[in-house]
Amino acid sequence: MVTEPEAVVPTSSRAGRVRWMIVVLLFFGVLINYIDRTNISVAGGPLGHEFGLTPGEMGWVFSSFLWSYTLMQIPAGLLLDRFGMKPVLRVATWIWAVACVLTAVASGTGLVILSRVLLGVAEAPVFPGAMKVTGYWFPRRERGLSTAVFDSGQRLSNVIGTPLVALAVVELGWRGAFWTTGALSVLFAVVFWVGYRNPKEAVRSGRLSEAEYRYIREGGAQDEDVAHPNPLANLGYVLGRRKVWGLSLGLACAGYTTWLLLTWLPGYLQSELHMGVLKSGLFTAIPWLIAVGAEFLIPGWLVDHLIKRGGRETVVRKSVLVAGMVIALGITGAAFTTDVTVALFWITVGTVGITLAYCVSNSLPALIAPEGSVGAVASVMNFINTLFGLAAPIVTGYLVQATGSFGPAFIVAGIIMAAGIFFYTVVLGPIEQIPSKALSS
Repeated sequence: MVTEPEAVVPTSSRAGRVRWMIVVLLFFGVLINYIDRTNISVAGGPLGHEFGLTPGEMGWVFSSFLWSYTLMQIPAGLLLDRFGMKPVLRVATWIWAVACVLTAVASGTGLVILSRVLLGVAEAPVFPGAMKVTGYWFPRRERGLSTAVFDSGQRLSNVIGTPLVALAVVELGWRGAFWTTGALSVLFAVVFWVGYRNPKEAVRSGRLSEAEYRYIREGGAQDEDVAHPNPLANLGYVLGRRKVWGLSLGLACAGYTTWLLLTWLPGYLQSELHMGVLKSGLFTAIPWLIAVGAEFLIPGWLVDHLIKRGGRETVVRKSVLVAGMVIALGITGAAFTTDVTVALFWITVGTVGITLAYCVSNSLPALIAPEGSVGAVASVMNFINTLFGLAAPIVTGYLVQATGSFGPAFIVAGIIMAAGIFFYTVVLGPIEQIPSKALSS
């Protein structure tokens, strides 16, 4: 057991930078994770043509990843709280690599769906695990930037991954896209196996200094040794907290539009704005690239800066949450134009707003969860979020099939995000740690 000697907490500059190497590793995991799950949106046109699928049927194929991903969120969170990030993700990375390869060799729609369902099972622990790791590795005052680093992986997957997959589709066919992402997944599985350690294990092996460890722990990081022998009882306690529902439902309203964009944006550009596959991949990257810049500037740097200068966490974080959702309503502007420039402007505005809300939300489980329960809170949040996300590609597919336009889909997304403002403002309440079950009973 690593002891925490009584001493003055070192400053960030003197403590060390190992924790930032850990969050960069998480960034690459999330990046590849999202490339794997969204590659089908770019390859969807050629894949659907080969198997003779309608837009409604493609909506079911797009959403199939989310069927198992959603169902596995809570089990994944319980496994993370019981066994920790390292063993769970070591297994998961290899399974999701296999799922990519199986998609590449699928001979029909059923096998494509089966492969996507397996991918959803394997990738379920990634985001709850990343939130749990930041709770171990970072003081509260650095949660904004550390969350922005790993969360930006999902945005940059559309900047880096979408053009990469589009190029692979053009040069190698849609199957080649899945071979490419499968190779990236295998590479990450090896790097994670070798490179990730929990803080106390890193101290014992000499990878992490005592000074940096003290800076992390005395800044409010959670104890990695706290685990629940009865995770189901702990889950019941977490589900009874209003704060958890406010966070989860607020994020779910943003998540609906996120999954609309992740699954249908290339198809929208190809069918409604008449772009080719490669061009649609490049244009898909534009909103997400701008969103990443906003993510690092506002929830990444500004939130931490204001809190370090004495700003109240609740006021600072909730202000960005609500402002992000209000800005995200701009996506409805795309419903009223067929001009590429105007449509991309409104989609970019909406994407930036969603990103602000997402980044702050993803930092909150490690801030509000009872000790040792970050995985449970994060998995509940992601479960409800992905329930809404699962509906988005299906609803969008049928709206497009019924109306011949993406306009109604963007309007529905705006209505749902307006509801998210209510959950963040009224239901969430103060951003403070929920007391443990023992203390509250």
